[in-house]
Amino acid sequence: LKPFWPKPFQAKPLWRTAATFAPLFQSLVAMPAIKVNGTELYYEDTDPQNAEGLPPVVFLHGAAGNAMSWWQQIPAFRKRHRCVTFDSRGSYRSPDPSGDAVAHFIADLAALIDHLDLKGVSLVAQSMGGRAALAYAVQKPDRVAALVMANTWGSFDWPEQWQKSKDIGAKPLGAIEVGNIRGLSAAFQREKPELTYLNMQIAGANRAPKPALGGAQPGGPTLEAVRALKVPLLCIAGEEDAVFPKPLVQDFAGVVPGAECHTVSGAGHSVYYEQPTRFNELVLGFLSRHTGGVKLDTGVVNQCGCT
Repeated sequence: LKPFWPKPFQAKPLWRTAATFAPLFQSLVAMPAIKVNGTELYYEDTDPQNAEGLPPVVFLHGAAGNAMSWWQQIPAFRKRHRCVTFDSRGSYRSPDPSGDAVAHFIADLAALIDHLDLKGVSLVAQSMGGRAALAYAVQKPDRVAALVMANTWGSFDWPEQWQKSKDIGAKPLGAIEVGNIRGLSAAFQREKPELTYLNMQIAGANRAPKPALGGAQPGGPTLEAVRALKVPLLCIAGEEDAVFPKPLVQDFAGVVPGAECHTVSGAGHSVYYEQPTRFNELVLGFLSRHTGGVKLDTGVVNQCGCT
């Protein structure tokens, strides 16, 4: 009997076969980008044709992240939500030709939402992503169904909060090296070296220099505008977060009427990454109450099997 595969395939090592077909695979799975404000913003969409009509969610990553950061969320969310992830300007596949990424964060998010024609969108933001998410929700509350602010208070123009941040010793992300990743708790780095290494690789894919995050978000809201926010808000803090310590997140939740706030024990600055099961439960449960009654199936909260 002749073998099923032609001889040329049998003769080639696996790596050569993969290399031969890599361009084809890349063309099949290539994700789109939109031209906006002088750059191309890379994004991924689990239902680009909106065939299923599920409530849309846009995920906004932190400074050490990119679209890949949400690998423990998308498999859990996609059965009940249309999930959109993107590389913010200056991260991985989205260039920052002008070198002032932060100034464009809000406009870039607005352009992406308009491009995809998302109605009743929920925004799930981690750390830096909260800058654009909060500002957009304040500016266009009619377009936003729900807002999740994880390990962030939005870094808007709130002098008292910036001063408190200094007083309690909040620290920037700093170096990305094993044992000194401020974005992860010390215990997580000791106990889960494989996931710590993966986190470093995701961060390492980003472009240099990093966005300048030392001050208030340009074009961000005022404290008065945040106090008037009517969009349902969920805040998530990490008990051991050194970048946005929990008092800052709690204070932020306290100025928005009706906001929910949860502190996750044992987690640092990246609850979504360190404790994805708990994060997914909190967020999916919250969204189920504010996006058309989509019910939470806890059996698939974390399909990746990561805890």
